[in-house]
Amino acid sequence: MKRVASALAVACALGLTATACSDSTAGGTGAAPTGSVDATAGLKGVHLTMWVAQNSVAEPKQVIDAFQKATGATVTTQVIPDPYESNVPTKLASGDKPDLMFWQPTGSTLPFVQPEKNLLQLDKEDWVTKLGKTEQGLGQVGGHRYAAIVTSPATLGVYYNKDVFKKAGVTKMPTSYDDLLATARTIKAKAGVAPFFEVGGDKWPLQWQVQLQMTDLPQGFWDKLNKNQAKWTDPVIVNAIKKYKSQVLDGGLAQKNYKTATFVDQGKALLDGSAAMAVNVTSLQSEIQATSSTAEMDRKLGWFPVSNSSDKALYSPDQTNGVVAFNTGDAKRQTAARQFLSFWLGEDYPAYIKANKVVSVEPSVPNPDGLPQTALAQAQALSSATGVFQVKALTAPDMHLALADMIYGKKTPEQVAQAAEDQFTQVLKARGVSGF
Repeated sequence: MKRVASALAVACALGLTATACSDSTAGGTGAAPTGSVDATAGLKGVHLTMWVAQNSVAEPKQVIDAFQKATGATVTTQVIPDPYESNVPTKLASGDKPDLMFWQPTGSTLPFVQPEKNLLQLDKEDWVTKLGKTEQGLGQVGGHRYAAIVTSPATLGVYYNKDVFKKAGVTKMPTSYDDLLATARTIKAKAGVAPFFEVGGDKWPLQWQVQLQMTDLPQGFWDKLNKNQAKWTDPVIVNAIKKYKSQVLDGGLAQKNYKTATFVDQGKALLDGSAAMAVNVTSLQSEIQATSSTAEMDRKLGWFPVSNSSDKALYSPDQTNGVVAFNTGDAKRQTAARQFLSFWLGEDYPAYIKANKVVSVEPSVPNPDGLPQTALAQAQALSSATGVFQVKALTAPDMHLALADMIYGKKTPEQVAQAAEDQFTQVLKARGVSGF
């Protein structure tokens, strides 16, 4: 499954020192951008290695095969065991480096691979201006681009079962979080099924209903948070956690087994109508799509965007959205890595998105045929979406883990917020960020 990488504080906990977790640029060479490259120039005898997660090993297959055929190069994928977001920084700290790697292209996660030191700058590559508005805003740290955006970030919104909505008489989609809760109560009363399907078993989706409620926080709040002048214990965040607990979980708007239910269970329940709605990112669509036809999905499922006080979506990048190229010290391989990215986002891109059945990140390249309506709705909502806190905070705490403790009575909402604050401060202090 695809999911957003959270705080990555475990990367430091798993043996990285404060220096290894810092943003030091000492020793950084080979980072200067080179501009356009010939995407199909011969590369016979050149071998590149690409690190991938267990759940993304198949993602680059089409483009690797096409690149090898076009250039004579070889590209080998190496699977880094889960948890990918923890094991990659640990492996890098041991001195091992690939040529290319899938990595979440956000300001909260790129720093954990020390981009100024380890990665090639991609500011002037020929594909940069081809990217869509939202995608152009990703992949950058300190004013420089370090990641190519090959797929759209996951879109956070609400999947719903059309038959259940019809049975409950719901014809107007919610336009705020309070509307969403009101719709859930109507469904419970009139349709007799669980309004929401929550996933305590896999934990990571627990954060999404809280994140929907955090969308009214102004950019000024995040600016202050990143300078240690605002806190995760701010009342608006604590109240969002309280509202999720009291109204959704304790209020009977989730299915009975929400503490142990899994991500796979969520997709099945949504499709069979035993639950009306699921708040999740695009990975849920991919999960359902793996076992269902587009026709079945279009017949049974819908999707709508919603945030705290509007009908706008959120976007949530994951590690399959971004590809980084490493400063290995081998000029020939570095040029080949740039060439691979140019090929991926250039002449091969229509074939790549068709093979992977994903929407295009390039406005000039149309979406492939056969995508479900939920995917098209998400693509349409992306241009006006706001980033999840993984995009806005310098590092993203693992709030879902603290929320999992909360559903088992081990933490109060206040303690969930405090856990986020403690982790946030600890990681940024380890990285040597000013103010912490």
